[in-house]
Amino acid sequence: MAQNYMDKARTWLEGEGFDEATKAEVARLIKEDPAGLEDAFYKDLEFGTGGLRGIMGAGSNRMNRYTVAMATQGLANYIRANVPASADGPYPWSVCISFDSRNNSSQFASITAKVLSANGIHVYLFDSIHPVPLMSYAVRFKKANAGVMITASHNPKEYNGYKVFWSDGAQITAPVDKEIVAEVAKIKGPEQVLEDSPEQGGIEMMGSEIDEAYMNDVLSLMLSPEARARHSDLKIVYTPLHGCGVRIVPQCLKRLGFTNIFTVKEQEVIDGDFPTVVSPNPEEPAAMKMALGLADEKQADLVLATDPDADRMGIAVRDDNGKMVQFNGNQTASMLTYYILRRWKELGRLDGNQYIVKTIVTSSLLRRIAEDFGVKCYDTLTGFKYIAEIVRMNEGKSTFICGGEESFGFNVGEYVRDKDAPISCCMVCECAAWAREQGMSLWQLMQHIYKLYGYHKEALVSVVRKGAEGAREIQRMISGLRADPPRDLAGSRITEIIDYENPEKTGLPKSNVLQFFDAEGDVVTVRPSGTEPKIKFYFGAAGNDTDAKIEALKAQFTS
Repeated sequence: MAQNYMDKARTWLEGEGFDEATKAEVARLIKEDPAGLEDAFYKDLEFGTGGLRGIMGAGSNRMNRYTVAMATQGLANYIRANVPASADGPYPWSVCISFDSRNNSSQFASITAKVLSANGIHVYLFDSIHPVPLMSYAVRFKKANAGVMITASHNPKEYNGYKVFWSDGAQITAPVDKEIVAEVAKIKGPEQVLEDSPEQGGIEMMGSEIDEAYMNDVLSLMLSPEARARHSDLKIVYTPLHGCGVRIVPQCLKRLGFTNIFTVKEQEVIDGDFPTVVSPNPEEPAAMKMALGLADEKQADLVLATDPDADRMGIAVRDDNGKMVQFNGNQTASMLTYYILRRWKELGRLDGNQYIVKTIVTSSLLRRIAEDFGVKCYDTLTGFKYIAEIVRMNEGKSTFICGGEESFGFNVGEYVRDKDAPISCCMVCECAAWAREQGMSLWQLMQHIYKLYGYHKEALVSVVRKGAEGAREIQRMISGLRADPPRDLAGSRITEIIDYENPEKTGLPKSNVLQFFDAEGDVVTVRPSGTEPKIKFYFGAAGNDTDAKIEALKAQFTS
């Protein structure tokens, strides 16, 4: 291992094709930071649940102009070798590219465009920051072969990433992801990257045309126009958290007729340092602090927040005491699923040929709701790309209504094949208008859902272990649970263990995930993150005294 990462570092320090700034950073790591040097070179960035993602800096395990260019060359080689050239389209191959507000995102997008074009692949490049769902939508709209989104989603400011989408608008899954990784591995250095060639595919800018088409399709998914019209004065606070929801979310809400939209001005500023938050993640209460303050100032009914690439959405609603309370991702997904299925039923659209999708770590409440309405519910591995895979599998055979995951991702309809914060924001606001029509707030609607289907509570604990040694420790933790599993969940006997390393038993792709179930409906899921240096423990409890159950499970697994 040591020889391997040192050899890589010397290649970057001494090889041709690396600029002086990069070489200086590698020299500094060798001299001053041995641990940092190992972390920067001990492996190559790989495609995980969120694609290519890592800390920005020099090194093969870092996001930089070279790793981006080499990944793109591998992608270009794969497309040219495996995708038949179009016989009837204007270009043999085409790829859409977008980017978010992170530092270096526009530069990485430009490098990606140049490499693809040099390889004879036509590029549709967004003219400004645009969300992940717009990228997914654009791939289908332009009938492109693939798409690339430069983003690290909700990660801290040190990170950036590179998400690859395929022709269906969804992020790549097996076997394509592994095959592209194999092509990228063949690119040993920047000298093998084609960035300037007579065979130019051309770079074409896109923007307003996609925005308009997307917003029109968003409008077509809405279910309660009369309620929206009667309650258009709903007071809504929105924050883009310095990200690329800044234009599209308010525009969509205005198209729906909502008139009282207040945006957190300080967080409208496009800044990859995310100066007003520690982390631009709507899952974390601290990220919504300024929005909650503005909500109290304006006496708003609802707070919406989207992460930097506007695929995740967080919300806060007023409880019966007038206090703003944040919903977790399970609550938001459950509430929206109930609202959408109820409206589909009231509108006479349910005929038994519809379905929803959730991930294995998302609340079982979604399944209970779906079963009550006679709608099939699929479970998938963690990552919205697996939800999109189910949509692709059923395309033309049955209708996807909606899908969600506990990590604040939700989508409605088949236009976008990823989680979609703008559509989700629109649906939450319409749901609030509809609930008001029924004499309820969103808080009261959620309590109504619990009364119908039973109380559910979930919690997530992430144990962070950074660096190469941290990665090894994480693997030891889950290997230990696999070799010597617990016998009970906080005193309640375990009745089932599912090891997702055994696809023949789960029916799902192989994944390094363990789940433990007891007879009372409690569940613990253990999963190393695919994009961050952490192992995640998901806790779910149902029935009475869920608070105590959750705390006991936390103590058992993470103390």
